[in-house]
Amino acid sequence: MSGEFLIRQLADGDWDAVVALEHDAYAADGLSEGREALQSRARRSPGTCFVLEQCDSGAVRGYLLSLPYPPLRCPDLAVAEAGEAFATDNLHVHDLVLAEELRGRELAANLMEHVQARAAAEGFAQVSMVAVRGSDILLRFYGYRAHREVAVPASYGRRAVYMSRPVG
Repeated sequence: MSGEFLIRQLADGDWDAVVALEHDAYAADGLSEGREALQSRARRSPGTCFVLEQCDSGAVRGYLLSLPYPPLRCPDLAVAEAGEAFATDNLHVHDLVLAEELRGRELAANLMEHVQARAAAEGFAQVSMVAVRGSDILLRFYGYRAHREVAVPASYGRRAVYMSRPVG
């Protein structure tokens, strides 16, 4: 990644920027979760949630939230997480958003590589995610396999596809 951006762990002071990025990315499609739900997912696994910071300004320009979640299952966007984190060997990438003007610059791939490395370091066997709005086509290039047999909650929209790939 260029010296223009830094991937670092999500901090408490990043939430206004994360919520704004999430709203800009998803509100028009009815997929926006809001602050409470996003924070509930990050609380489950703070060490696997990251932001993309622009080095010259310190501005948060993207984020990736991931949490341990049982294989072949995913959080419902309409419901905040409650209780303790799951004990599982699957790390679920719940959300990855970049500022619109940064898309197409391989920064999402950098975030995905970062989370794969963290998953390997923490002993996870696989990484999963739900592809929305046709992103399953791109995720196949990164080694993700579609599991069309998995029923994804309706809150993800009608074209959502559960996907996973082994760590490593």
